[in-house]
Amino acid sequence: MKTSTVLISLFSTTNAFMALAPTSTNLHTNIHVRTFTQLNADATVTETTTTVEPKEAVKIFGRLAEKYIMLDDSGGMCCYSACKDCEYRLPGGGYKMADQTAARPKWIPSYEERIFESAGKEHYSAWAKELFTSGPYVIKEEFVERVKEMKFNPPLGGPYMSASAAGIEDDHALEKLFDVLVVGGKERLTKHRMSTRIKEIANGNEGLIWSDFISALTAE
Repeated sequence: MKTSTVLISLFSTTNAFMALAPTSTNLHTNIHVRTFTQLNADATVTETTTTVEPKEAVKIFGRLAEKYIMLDDSGGMCCYSACKDCEYRLPGGGYKMADQTAARPKWIPSYEERIFESAGKEHYSAWAKELFTSGPYVIKEEFVERVKEMKFNPPLGGPYMSASAAGIEDDHALEKLFDVLVVGGKERLTKHRMSTRIKEIANGNEGLIWSDFISALTAE
């Protein structure tokens, strides 16, 4: 009697399930649609995470940029006496500004250090002093952590951000910058490589300004 009751109950439950379930064709279609939708959703997330937002980029720029820069790559060796065919003059015949100061951080210097012996001036870039503390190169993880530890000052360019709001929670933008600087998927960033890449991104100028910085960071 107990066995019959169990069989009847099982048969009733099975019939009820079959009545509610879609046909095998519809079930397959529904699974396919759900899978396709999920794949599209995953693809959208991936595409979104590759984009560097200006508000994240400015957090980095405000750490690396400086108010003061030495613009004369001759190291102050030009005597500014209008000598004919002087190698230190500009192609048009003028002179480079020896140095410049801004009200807020404006340039990421392309050089590690620069000394004007004749003027008694010297400048060591913040990135050279604070990123390469343990040797002539850094790997990506070291680069990310050391930039995050640098002091932020609201820079000239980009969306305004106060120092209190400039904490870096997402490492994506920093990792992208590392890749932009090393080029070719290399694992190490040397001082020399960072110096030459900054100048390349700055279109040959001695300092990298915001517009060129964000363009390089958001380029595909």
